[in-house]
Amino acid sequence: MEKILSRRFGQENSHRLENYLKDSGYEGARKALTQMTPAAVIDEVKKANLRGLGGAGFPTGMKWSFINPANPKPRYLVINGDEGEPGTFKDKYIFEQDPHAFLEGVIITCFAIGSHKAYVYIRGEYLKSIARLQNAINEAYQNGFLGKGILGTAFDLEVVVHQGAGAYICGEETALLESLEGKKGFPRLKPPFPAVIGLFGCPTVINNVETVACVGPIIYKGAEWFAKLGCEKNGGNRLFCISGHVNKPGVYELPNGTTLREMIYEHAGGILNGRALKAVIPGGISAPILTPDQIDVKMDFDSLKAIGSMAGSGGVIVMDDSTDMVWAAMIAARFFAHESCGQCSPCREGSGWVYRNVKRIFDGEGRPHDLLNLPGIINNIGGNTICAFGDAITMSVGSYVTKFRSEFESKIKRPNPI
Repeated sequence: MEKILSRRFGQENSHRLENYLKDSGYEGARKALTQMTPAAVIDEVKKANLRGLGGAGFPTGMKWSFINPANPKPRYLVINGDEGEPGTFKDKYIFEQDPHAFLEGVIITCFAIGSHKAYVYIRGEYLKSIARLQNAINEAYQNGFLGKGILGTAFDLEVVVHQGAGAYICGEETALLESLEGKKGFPRLKPPFPAVIGLFGCPTVINNVETVACVGPIIYKGAEWFAKLGCEKNGGNRLFCISGHVNKPGVYELPNGTTLREMIYEHAGGILNGRALKAVIPGGISAPILTPDQIDVKMDFDSLKAIGSMAGSGGVIVMDDSTDMVWAAMIAARFFAHESCGQCSPCREGSGWVYRNVKRIFDGEGRPHDLLNLPGIINNIGGNTICAFGDAITMSVGSYVTKFRSEFESKIKRPNPI
């Protein structure tokens, strides 16, 4: 399998510019800036079937095309490197192992949308990632890949690193914009969408780190090459973060459309200690959980959606048959209750109700009506909030209750005392 995103991972000094240049570094940017128009770059990314790899899976080229070229305001590119989704740890590898590949994608993306300033919003705990990225930016400025007149052209670009403060909600694109502007990270009502009114009231494109890192190879080698690596409507490879009860946890670059079974049993070495598989979260903690009879699904956005889950951030969390699913649901519910920004009442209040309800059942103090009430509480959150956080609670915790109901029932040891 041909690797795109991770082929330099593990190489000595892979983060340094001199080594990146030895491996066709910045040739994609050179081609875009000197041989192509912005419209041609956007068209190439559309043909490549590159989807947003941060979670939503929206076609990247189409998102870029929403920027109105007639709008006289400045345009911005904002990179979501917050990576707060539990089970996800791929962006840090790109920042630390191959930051120049990411920066090359930033340059091409900015050229395509007519932006001369990019902000990289990065998770505050990623101290090594921040240092590596800033060092790469400094190298790029010193060697003419950033700043004024990039590669001898008339194109100028400034890249700024912004360190987040540990709020999960700032992974939501409009909350991220609010945070960048110095305000509390509350999601915005949409419309208007960021492409119309985004950062500082200007047209803005928001992309994930991994998505942008794919752009350089697409322009350098061509859309057809990239599209063929993946599956229908899901071009290329992506990085999957496999953790939990497997023998070889880690980050694996695999083609879109690889089955979940292959990931677990071939690449991750199977279940730890030879135990049986009980459940899998396929796309970060927000994704609805899957049972063993569902692991032949192809790991792409459309296939997972068809069976009621989602590819999300590519964070695969594997659970063996020793896992208490009520405990797992409680941990997920606790996370959502803690990270709710509090702006919307259904989420602010409902996430706490869900957590307390599930915890009571786990602690052996559950009452029959607790289990009866849970679906109603959960379903009253989803679809009633400004952002998708409420939907995440509904999909995630709701899937545990639906698929492992018998375990919840077994923990309710006494009748309703009321």
